[in-house]
Amino acid sequence: MRLLNWLSESTDERPDAIRIDDRVVSWVELRRLACAVADDLRGVDRVAVEATASLETVVGVVGALLAGAAVVPVPPDSGPVERGHILRDSAAGALLVPAHGGGPDESPGPPTVPVDLSRRSDTVHPEPDPADTALILYTSGTTGAPKGAVLSRRAVAACLDGLADAWAWTPDDLLVHGLPLFHVHGLVLGVLGPLRLGGRLHHVGRPRPQRYAAAAGTLYFGVPTVWSRIVADPDAARALRGARLLVSGSAALPAAVFDDLATLTGHHAVERYGMTETLITVSARADGPRRPGTVGLPLPGVRTRVVDEQGGAVAADGVAMGELQVCGPTLFDGYLNRPDADAATRTPDGWFRTGDVATIGPDGWHRIVGRAATDLIKSGGYRIGAGEVEDALLAHPDVREAAVVGTPHPDLGQQVTAYVVGDGVDEAELIDFVARQLSAHKRPRQVRLVDALPRNALGKVQKTRLAAD
Repeated sequence: MRLLNWLSESTDERPDAIRIDDRVVSWVELRRLACAVADDLRGVDRVAVEATASLETVVGVVGALLAGAAVVPVPPDSGPVERGHILRDSAAGALLVPAHGGGPDESPGPPTVPVDLSRRSDTVHPEPDPADTALILYTSGTTGAPKGAVLSRRAVAACLDGLADAWAWTPDDLLVHGLPLFHVHGLVLGVLGPLRLGGRLHHVGRPRPQRYAAAAGTLYFGVPTVWSRIVADPDAARALRGARLLVSGSAALPAAVFDDLATLTGHHAVERYGMTETLITVSARADGPRRPGTVGLPLPGVRTRVVDEQGGAVAADGVAMGELQVCGPTLFDGYLNRPDADAATRTPDGWFRTGDVATIGPDGWHRIVGRAATDLIKSGGYRIGAGEVEDALLAHPDVREAAVVGTPHPDLGQQVTAYVVGDGVDEAELIDFVARQLSAHKRPRQVRLVDALPRNALGKVQKTRLAAD
């Protein structure tokens, strides 16, 4: 089966199969546009793409994949240092840019190739080997320069087929989202998913509640920030009642937002878990329960385990915490040019160390506590999950956002420190509020009131920036 099976075989000429903001193309037209790009990329092994939320990006990515090249998305907001690193490290042989992007690019880097939406081609390009690289996705670079995660065509296909099984994703679906097109969530799931599995796609541009409401989709993707803004607009939220499935990912969905979504839309959101290096590995199912704060069961073919700091098995009791490790067909092939980083993330028996702390219940359901480096707080001999304290803070009616980290403490080792965006609240009130809900050792010892939390393009709170304060 071809990686982009639906796109490759569809004869559907309905004009609105793919809608990016307000521009639409049919399946047949998208294929012909992408084939014209593929014709231009013969012999190029790696292709960088200016990954804006645009039809040119979709056509460029698809064209490169049809040509058998590895796609290297370049975030549009990357600064010159990050951009230069991605282009040099990936050794991209070409850079796809919109044809209307202005004059020739004089900056150092690979030659630019315009994505010209006035050109069509009917060339049939041979399907590459499933083991060939589909994507080189650069990580956020929180521990140094961004690393290129090499993902095979086989891994991408395994991920999407697993999600089709879990979410009952069919060609009858209309997927709606407004996510960036340089990450797994927006690009792999949100663009390549429909191109492999079928179903129309509507990328709304900026993910405003009103745009989600007006799209009349059956399947919606969002990050917690999107869903929290939607529940803050009850009319927009109620407009999603006709959907089949609401999916949240890229960060933990606060329990309060999960409950508000259920009340306003009639849907319990599906949460799932994955990383750039693993793609999506664990998810709740369309035909099963959805529980706030949990991410469900492993996808077909994926195995998981939770281990302690010595590598020993942790009890599957839903309480004991340890590092989540993953094994299965969705895993990446390694970091480009970084054998040292590869060795650090692999166990001797071939499992991938996610660096995330999790629990697994007796029924196999997973709960992600957070990153070991920032979300597992070791205070006075206790192991405290930051997410539990954050949920307690968010239950306060005047708290809008909360992030909890461990900060150095001379006696406890680490203390629980909370950063809160709120209305008319004070530190003592919030500490007492949490102490009434959780064990005394879990209460924040310090609450810092801030105007905003630092977030990345997917809405994830950048806790390393908070912990560095």
